[in-house]
Amino acid sequence: MREVDRVIARRLDSGVPLVGSVSHYIISAGGKRLRPALLLLCCGALGYTGDQRFNMAAVVEFIHTATLLHDDVVDDSALRRGSATANARFGNPASVLVGDFLYSRAFQMMVDTQNMRIMEVLANATNIIAEGEVMQLMNMHNAGLDEAGYLQVIRSKTAKLFEASAQVGAILSGATAAQELACAEYGQALGTAFQVIDDVLDYTGDAAVMGKNLGDDLREGKATLPLIAAIQRGTTAEKATIQNAIENGDVSLLDAVIAIVKNTGSLDFARQAAQMEAKRAIAAAQQLPNGPNTACLVQLASQLLARNH
Repeated sequence: MREVDRVIARRLDSGVPLVGSVSHYIISAGGKRLRPALLLLCCGALGYTGDQRFNMAAVVEFIHTATLLHDDVVDDSALRRGSATANARFGNPASVLVGDFLYSRAFQMMVDTQNMRIMEVLANATNIIAEGEVMQLMNMHNAGLDEAGYLQVIRSKTAKLFEASAQVGAILSGATAAQELACAEYGQALGTAFQVIDDVLDYTGDAAVMGKNLGDDLREGKATLPLIAAIQRGTTAEKATIQNAIENGDVSLLDAVIAIVKNTGSLDFARQAAQMEAKRAIAAAQQLPNGPNTACLVQLASQLLARNH
């Protein structure tokens, strides 16, 4: 990961000062680097030790960072990872344009692999992520969104880059078709579980630990799995409260909504859904060769449910 960070720092270099300022600001703000880690772990599990893995790990982090820059503008977010978002610090136009720079820089770096299969996977993933963002925008303040619609959004918007990161690790390694499929399934399942838990934390987490404001999803009118389950399980009055909160983005109802999702068992329902995805990820990882990297992939999925940020 230190080598990946060196690649990131080198490839963020630009002759335009504002590009460098915004890029370094959001990259240096931290983050879990989960997507690069997945790529490196899959390479390790399949025996690839070439330097191209560092380049491609930086690529997926650039793609992820570009989506964050654009997301925070769309969502009008002010806090990420405990600090002011780039759009709050530099303004919306700079955030959007530097997000575009990171996307284009990522595609420049992809060409270095001279591997059409990798470019195909990442180009496809980037397009699906964009579609997921648009689907989420269309579903804002939609209290009628069901579980299938919710899963379609998060598998496009969040899980797709997890899936592509793991899959690229397999492709770099010259993996068999079965191994590549196992890595892709691992990434998709892990990414889905990650997002479900993220949505649970919006109603149960600690803002100081999470580095973002509680209730952001509600303010943005997002019908996430805990709310979808509560609408299905609640009384007529409870359903009406949640529907009103989603449709109007009413954070004044946050305490009431939290009480409802807890009392209806909806948080436990969402955690169980995440656990099923984590188990799917573990089963996929166990199809890879035994070794410390595969053990790390299994451990990562096992511990995902205990995350608090």
